[in-house]
Amino acid sequence: MGSLKATLCAGAALTAVACPAAATAYAADGGGVSVTPAAPAPGGEVTLRVADCAEQTAVAVSAAFDSAVELSLTSTDGALVGSGRVRSRAAAGAHAVTVRCGTAERRGTLTVGDRARPPAQAPASPVAPVDAGGGGTAHLAAAPHEDARANGPGTAQAVTGLVLAGVAAVAVALRSARRSRGTD
Repeated sequence: MGSLKATLCAGAALTAVACPAAATAYAADGGGVSVTPAAPAPGGEVTLRVADCAEQTAVAVSAAFDSAVELSLTSTDGALVGSGRVRSRAAAGAHAVTVRCGTAERRGTLTVGDRARPPAQAPASPVAPVDAGGGGTAHLAAAPHEDARANGPGTAQAVTGLVLAGVAAVAVALRSARRSRGTD
């Protein structure tokens, strides 16, 4: 655990033990920290939102997070927003989230879901082709519902093919004419 995270967690725990009246006042105020999704699985992503903060940035700490979550003023309504990851070994249940907002402290609760339930954002298998180039076949991967063999070559490809076939035929005829003159 990093020293900053340990310091912040220890400070939050000390504040909660030493100042139960202040913790109750903030909890009665609704806390001001909202967590989305409501019950993420261990290893899942969460978005934190804190309204009515006088600062431009803040840091959220919780024993359930991999690391401290930095919040910044990104929304037009003045709320601080940030994203973090729930520890992959976080225990299911409620975990306190503390955000220091200037001289004020906001509290919220993060409820970690059951480990047996896989995260909703992770599909079981690939759902789209990988954009990895492909050269002349890239258009086939981009539009799998169209059968390129049914469409055939376009007009430009047909004209180019005929011109090249004509040039090849003339080259073969000239070479044959030169060979036949050379043997006489």
